[in-house]
Amino acid sequence: MNQQSPEIIKINGFTNETLGWDAWLDVVRVDHATPEQIEVLEESHPKAKVSDYYLFLVHQPEILRQRSTAFNAIMYAPGGMPRAERELASSVVSRINGCVYCASVHAQRFEQLAKRTDVIKQVFTDPHTAGTDAREKAIVNFSIALTKQPDEISAQHIQTLKNVGLGDTEILDLIHSIAIFAWANRLMLNLGEPVFPV
Repeated sequence: MNQQSPEIIKINGFTNETLGWDAWLDVVRVDHATPEQIEVLEESHPKAKVSDYYLFLVHQPEILRQRSTAFNAIMYAPGGMPRAERELASSVVSRINGCVYCASVHAQRFEQLAKRTDVIKQVFTDPHTAGTDAREKAIVNFSIALTKQPDEISAQHIQTLKNVGLGDTEILDLIHSIAIFAWANRLMLNLGEPVFPV
């Protein structure tokens, strides 16, 4: 994949393009934000002050602070599962949940880290058959299972992950990544909508 001009993928309504997002409810205007709201925005994400998503969530600054702390620790902490695989799991969960915006963001992050698009095309086409090797397939299948039927996860699911080489910390990172997108997707899907490039 050429980093200067990444391949644009558009499959089944999902894309790796950079999307906007419009809130359906009133957002906090930065010029009217309290000092606490500004502080939390600055802690949360480099683009939080221009994102409807963060500008809506900052109505409750302490909740946004806790959300951002958990999210950043789960997705960016060193060690454990490689970051590209966390992004793959997040893309799968977002695809299953129908969150076009989150799928686009985390597809891009996977591509930046892994330097390839093959598995993202597969996830957008049919996540149930996605994965370029046994480890990816196991990560994808577990992401689907935990998203669709969390009450049916068993020790066998965990053993399948171990069989393809995932260690205990990697499995915990994977579960955290999948679980936080149950939350993230529902916020995005119920508070606004993606905006596609013109």
